[in-house]
Parts: sequence; structure tokens; C-alpha cells
Amino acid sequence: MILFILVLVGFGQLVEGRGAVDGAARDAARAGSIQHDYDVAMREARKAAAADLKDVCVGSVNVRMTGSRFEPGGFFKVEVSCEVRGLRMIGLDIGSTVKATGSSPIDPYRRAS
Repeated sequence: MILFILVLVGFGQLVEGRGAVDGAARDAARAGSIQHDYDVAMREARKAAAADLKDVCVGSVNVRMTGSRFEPGGFFKVEVSCEVRGLRMIGLDIGSTVKATGSSPIDPYRRAS
């Protein structure tokens, strides 16, 4: 019975992790879309994702741009991924890398450098 409860808790952490990564992808895309240049946009996107996922992920949070260009009128698209705790807490080393994508229109009135 205790093992069953631990498995439920582990799956609950996976579900919570999935929701958190979805939210982090949304926040990272928005944080990057309001910046003036690509390097600053990626730095802010990584910062936003890391802040959202600091208590959810084990290890590093990966953020990469999946869109083609960073220019007005386009979209800032990112993919966020990390390893969530999930079933590791009960000793099951089942892959629990969670990925999510986020997209936000590049703000035409974005910040100047």
C-alpha cells in the first residue's frame, strides 16, 4: 500500500512538472519577445524559465530558440526542457525529461538597449 502511494506521488510530481514546464515555456517566450536583440532575449528567456522551474527540476533547465528569425512581426519561439523528480524519489530511474514549447509575437515597441 505504501509503495502504491509513493508511485501516485511520483506520478503527481510528473504531472505537476509538466504544467510547470508549460508555464515556464510561456513565460520564457514572453520575456524574450520584448527584448531588443537576440542575445538579450535568450538570456532573459533562460532567466525566466530557470526562475519558474527552480523547485521543480533536477539539474539544469534548457532553453533553445526554435523560430527562424528574431525580427519585428515574427514570433519568438522557444523550447524549454528539464528533468523532473517524478519517480526517482522511489528509486525508479524512468526517463522524466519534460519538454514544452512557447511562442510570443515579437513586440514592435520592444525595449531599446
